[in-house]
Amino acid sequence: MAHLFGTQVLAVPAAPVRPVIDTTIVIPTFNESSNIGPLVTRVSEAFAGRSAEIVFADDSTDDTPARITAAAGTAGLPVRMVHREGDDRVGGLAGAVTSGIAVARGDFVLVMDGDLQHPPEMAPLLRDAAQDADLAVASRYLGAGDASGLSTRHRRLVSSGSTLLAQACFPRRVGKVCTDPMTGFFCFRRSSVDLQRLQPRGFKILLEILARHQLVVREIPFAFGKRLAGESKASWRNGLAFLHQMLSLRMGRMVRFAAVGALGTALNLAVMALLVHGFGTWYVAAAVVAAELSILSNFLLQERFVFRDLRDEGHTRNRRLAHHLLFNNAEAAVRLPFLVLLVSVLHVPSVLGQGLLLALAFGARFLFASRVVYRPAVVPAVGAGVPDLVPVGELR
Repeated sequence: MAHLFGTQVLAVPAAPVRPVIDTTIVIPTFNESSNIGPLVTRVSEAFAGRSAEIVFADDSTDDTPARITAAAGTAGLPVRMVHREGDDRVGGLAGAVTSGIAVARGDFVLVMDGDLQHPPEMAPLLRDAAQDADLAVASRYLGAGDASGLSTRHRRLVSSGSTLLAQACFPRRVGKVCTDPMTGFFCFRRSSVDLQRLQPRGFKILLEILARHQLVVREIPFAFGKRLAGESKASWRNGLAFLHQMLSLRMGRMVRFAAVGALGTALNLAVMALLVHGFGTWYVAAAVVAAELSILSNFLLQERFVFRDLRDEGHTRNRRLAHHLLFNNAEAAVRLPFLVLLVSVLHVPSVLGQGLLLALAFGARFLFASRVVYRPAVVPAVGAGVPDLVPVGELR
């Protein structure tokens, strides 16, 4: 028994270890005992004849470690386990994956879930896709990919919304190269990823890797399967952990956008107050004039201070301005009836009502600016035509 940062690293009896390991399959587990046997069997069969090993990064509180030990006795690949207990469970799922990566012996590290929603039979294809790249990603949103295995419509919406937010916050390192930064099924060249840069937290380690490195990425589509046993670990705490992760990774651009938005809001409210209280202008007309001035000023400031590094990677300046004006005027038009409602029905002061509505629209403006106005030219995804996509239920 060895120790890694206070964490037990247990050697589990298995087949003889090959002198050279090409691929380490890291599988994070938390109370997945019923899935271990089938998972080890299918991974071993998928990598038969290849130089590979399995490392379980286990945070379980049930008998999953015993099941891993038992399955390893008949496995066709070497099996090792990093078991974390109590205070050693730092960083959640991402921390578990990082602990598995730290003890990996392979030149390539392939990460997949332990619930069989990531088809083991597809893992060798993912490894091969990484041969001429730094990172290969199995995407649910590329080509024939399918995310219907997510248990509820709510989870599918959360997944797609999180993907959109990640791509908006990291237009170069994520949005330009990866359609599914939320996936837990990926393979990377170990020499391309510096573990010291990672600050694992929550459950989205791929996003952490992408955001902190400039990588050559390949993608292949896959169908996210339905859970066969056990229960999903997704919870509202995961959502809070994701938001914390996003804020920690990408405060810079969002803060600059917020600062520009604050200046635009100040200009908007100052002009509106001047027109309403200084010249007696009808508040609706004053709101329209103030909105147009702030929309134009926001565009000029965003060009200079927020998206300067992306100006030459996508649309021309005129097209960026057209998109900006179209969206923001549409948003202002949608906002206007709510202003009338606040003032006429709820008797909220017009300037205060305008400020509240501008604050509520902040998120939509940031997403549109990042994903449409300043979206970099997309690198064509490699492997979009892969014909080997098979639903998980048919992979046996």
